[in-house]
Amino acid sequence: MKPTDQITLREAYAAMYRYLEKAYELTGADELGGLLGTLSLLPDGQPADPAAWTDWLHAVEEVRAGRGNLQLEIKPSADD
Repeated sequence: MKPTDQITLREAYAAMYRYLEKAYELTGADELGGLLGTLSLLPDGQPADPAAWTDWLHAVEEVRAGRGNLQLEIKPSADD
């Protein structure tokens, strides 16, 4: 894939899902399994959790507006 290639929102959703699915396969983390369950698509193409697609679109809007941060931030715990 070239940096100039573009994908649709649905393809991006599927890529995010596949990434999380692979992480689940490696870790077996219950939290990831639960998240995948809510993000899974039903036969009609809608997510199992109806809010999942809306939440996904809001996340896309935030990133497009420059509010997405991929930088690692280590914050001190409340105990420090």
